[in-house]
Amino acid sequence: MAWVGSEILPHEADVRAWLRRTLDPEDLEDAIQETYAQIAGLADIAHIRCGRAYFFAAARTSVLMRLRRARIVRIETATEIESLNISEDTPSAERVAAGRRELARVQRLIAGLPDRCRRIFELRKIEGLSQREVAARMGLAEHIVENDVGKGLKLILKALAEGEAQAEQALAKMGKDGRARNSTGD
Repeated sequence: MAWVGSEILPHEADVRAWLRRTLDPEDLEDAIQETYAQIAGLADIAHIRCGRAYFFAAARTSVLMRLRRARIVRIETATEIESLNISEDTPSAERVAAGRRELARVQRLIAGLPDRCRRIFELRKIEGLSQREVAARMGLAEHIVENDVGKGLKLILKALAEGEAQAEQALAKMGKDGRARNSTGD
């Protein structure tokens, strides 16, 4: 508890000011509370080198999780959160490149959806239109819009999960190969 008081609490005003740029006032308090809950849930703090950077990173994670849970995410909000720099937690070039590859992958997955499903998904999740507005614009029943958004999301999440599973398998194989080389003296 003393660590939070000395390493985290002094930076709350800075985190609030940073979050105020992208969050509505009513969401700000929830984000701060979730961040403190996340920090309080840590079993060990030995891995934290800089309390300020960790607090900012935890707040960013909290906001991103809130955005993911939201039914509609304004693309501008997600872009604004990603563009904010934290002086002590600036991502490495590798992390930026990986993020860009992941974004490009998601964009390809969206582009690969069936035409109607893709258009509904884009209107609903990227442009932020309501289900009723999408249905009216496309001349469809609202339940079709709801079903196609769910279908699109399932297809995208499945493709992402399959990609992660393949990456884990490749890493596991690399680990086994490395152990085999090390044991033979290579």
